[in-house]
Amino acid sequence: MASVQQNGQRFGITEPISLGGPTELDVIKTRELEKHLQDVGLYESKEEAVRREEVLGILDQIVKTWIKTISRTKGLNDELLHLANAKIFTFGSYRLGVHGPGADIDTLCVGPRHATREGDFFGELQRMLSEMPEVTELHPVPDAHVPLMGFKLNGVSIDLLYAQLPLWVIPEDLDISQDSILQNADEQTVRSLNGCRVTDQILRLVPNIQNFRTTLRCMRFWAKRRGVYSNVSGFLGGINWALLVARICQLYPNALPNMLASRFFRVYNQWRWPNPVLLCSMDEGSFGLQVWDPRRNPKDRLHIMPIITPAYPCMNSSYNVSASTLRIMTGEFQRGKEICEAMEANKADWDTLFEPFAFFEAYKNYLQIDISAANVNDLRKWKGWVESRLRQLTLKIERHTYDMLQCHPHPHDFQDASRPLHCSYFMGLQRKQGVPAAEGEQFDIRRTVEEFKHTVNAYTLWIPGMEISVSHIKRRSLPNYVFPGGVRPSHTSKGTWDSNRRSEHRNSSTSSALAAATTTTEMSSESKAGSNSPVDGKKRKWGDNETLTDQLRKSKHIAVSVPVENCEGGSPNPSVGSICSSPMKDYCTNGKSEPISKDPPENVVAFSKEPAESLPIEKIATPQAPSQETEELEESFDFGNQVVEQISHKVAILTATATIPPFEATSNGSAFPNEAVEELEVLPMRQPDAAHRPSVQQRKPIIKLSFTSLGKTNGK
Repeated sequence: MASVQQNGQRFGITEPISLGGPTELDVIKTRELEKHLQDVGLYESKEEAVRREEVLGILDQIVKTWIKTISRTKGLNDELLHLANAKIFTFGSYRLGVHGPGADIDTLCVGPRHATREGDFFGELQRMLSEMPEVTELHPVPDAHVPLMGFKLNGVSIDLLYAQLPLWVIPEDLDISQDSILQNADEQTVRSLNGCRVTDQILRLVPNIQNFRTTLRCMRFWAKRRGVYSNVSGFLGGINWALLVARICQLYPNALPNMLASRFFRVYNQWRWPNPVLLCSMDEGSFGLQVWDPRRNPKDRLHIMPIITPAYPCMNSSYNVSASTLRIMTGEFQRGKEICEAMEANKADWDTLFEPFAFFEAYKNYLQIDISAANVNDLRKWKGWVESRLRQLTLKIERHTYDMLQCHPHPHDFQDASRPLHCSYFMGLQRKQGVPAAEGEQFDIRRTVEEFKHTVNAYTLWIPGMEISVSHIKRRSLPNYVFPGGVRPSHTSKGTWDSNRRSEHRNSSTSSALAAATTTTEMSSESKAGSNSPVDGKKRKWGDNETLTDQLRKSKHIAVSVPVENCEGGSPNPSVGSICSSPMKDYCTNGKSEPISKDPPENVVAFSKEPAESLPIEKIATPQAPSQETEELEESFDFGNQVVEQISHKVAILTATATIPPFEATSNGSAFPNEAVEELEVLPMRQPDAAHRPSVQQRKPIIKLSFTSLGKTNGK
């Protein structure tokens, strides 16, 4: 491959970090990576590829027939009727060339000015599709942020968007990459065109498309295995990962996928968020469309992981990311970096990097959100709405508990085969790591859950049968259908990278604690003016050691007191009021299908401070919040040229290699302060309810955190 330096072309807004080409080891490792991706089934067969091309050809003919029909109906003259045309474009993973078997195809239909979105696209075209036997599972979504129709055509999943251009005739050679295509276009058309324009621009801005595609396949697969591939859950989606990988390709233009994957983790493990990731300079355009600019738009200053699209109008594609999900992803970047370094030393392989994250082993406590509907169509609508609101539940819980209670949302839903019209979502719960816990401390999230349910139940298309319940569940009570094959594993995973690292950290922590305890005991023994008998002193010292060891053992666990009550019995806290805000019949479960009894005993759930019972990334990533730059943005609207200078200055952008100076750590050891900036409505803050109980001499004293599940609504 000709180097970037030789052909004189530069990609990106800065100079590359390295122009070095691949070594012999890189070539071997890249072949191993490509074989691994093929073995796990990430590439479609030639037959399926041909079938997709055929389906796209059929779809193109359908929209051309549709536009002729409505043009004739609207009385266009013969010349316009003859020239009437609509055109199909693709975008997303299919256009990027990284789609896998069974993946849907993101498509865009571009039509003329007389073909309206509401009356013609969601009218006549929808009717035509519904009458075609080869079209199945048709579901229009006209009220979405980007309106679309989803369906299957000859078994291939299609998502079809529509762009209505202010043109009488759509030429067959239409170039939608030109900014002039946006002139006089409505807002929904601009958003619909954005997917195609961004995808095409990405392919123009990477130095080697094949290396980009292989690396992107690798990172998409890794993100899905590690549970951080989901835009709606607050992680990153397909376009986000594509932009991140494209930037790495720009910084290492002559590298092969093996090195690009390694540098991906190194760069983003050190990236100083909220510095934006940019593939090119931002063009403000001439059509007055709003672009991402924290200097002018206050809302843009709340984005903590900005990844900017390269096509006008430039937007932040990752506005859903929160402080909690950024913390989780940063930890995963650190893990990936460590494994890639181990691979260079032949101490790990690609299987190690792609080990799935054991979500249901990582925590002792979870929130389970169960939803149901009367039929399949209602459940699909209800799921879409609830999924879009789950991120708000995470943000509110962490905000109302002052980030002391952390949530980790699972990016997917789970369904019990015996209950086809139900599905469940799960969130891992843990106390903030590295913060001393005060005995008797409690967190009451009843009001938070109540607010969440009120928000969900405000769904404008809500109909009877759409139900939701939220309950606290222990790890040992997780339903079997969340495990592969519906079979609960008899023991936790062993021998994996994560379990080994947890074990190493646990042993290190225990050794340090014992060493500290021994030192303290010796100092205490020396300072005592007790008996002069060496035997007495020895016995006393042994007894002190035993007490300290017990204390160490006692301090390893934090417990959660979970009083669970039924709504029929009323709330035990008058200030909270009823905790059942659902307009439908609402049952709270204790991890099973039956309602919780009216007067259940108090359940005590243990959170372990040890990494073995928490996220494997927590030993290497303290809870992350926005950096000093974000605090400056919050304090003043005068962002000035700060971001522009950070973007254009080579040192500020290349915060991604070993040559970049390390972060200035804050008091908590993190590169970020404790406070987090979240894209959430402003609500009055309140202190979590605290209940202090008399201390009782126990073998394992506990600190209690109070969660409250929701009960059954009386008379609903």
